[in-house]
Amino acid sequence: MMLNSDQTEIDLPPTHSESESVFSDCGGGRGGSTEDAGGVGLCTQTRVAEPGEGVKKDLQHLSREERRRRRRATAKYRTAHATRERIRVEAFNMAFAELRKLLPTLPPDKKLSKIEILRLAICYISYLNHVLDV
Repeated sequence: MMLNSDQTEIDLPPTHSESESVFSDCGGGRGGSTEDAGGVGLCTQTRVAEPGEGVKKDLQHLSREERRRRRRATAKYRTAHATRERIRVEAFNMAFAELRKLLPTLPPDKKLSKIEILRLAICYISYLNHVLDV
């Protein structure tokens, strides 16, 4: 075979000997035969990809930050994140409610904001320190 001046050996398709079939990777005529495809030499046996295999190959070329961004964009991730956040906020609110029960106020059931609870707790702690020092 002759090479053109603009064609290199790298650009050429692989050559096969007469005894070696171009479709030998189809199972050597055992699983998918070339005659089954109308005798035109097409392989009918295909490899079934594993679930998620195409996604893994697509994500390999992405940066770590881009993979993280895409993973976080899924509905499953958002649902799990929302659940974790809800649990965290509930625990936070329960802690404020417990602290609120320990603080003396003139009307005992007075509604206080979180910042008011914290400021009142600071004042109450400093008052208790003063009482202990006397």
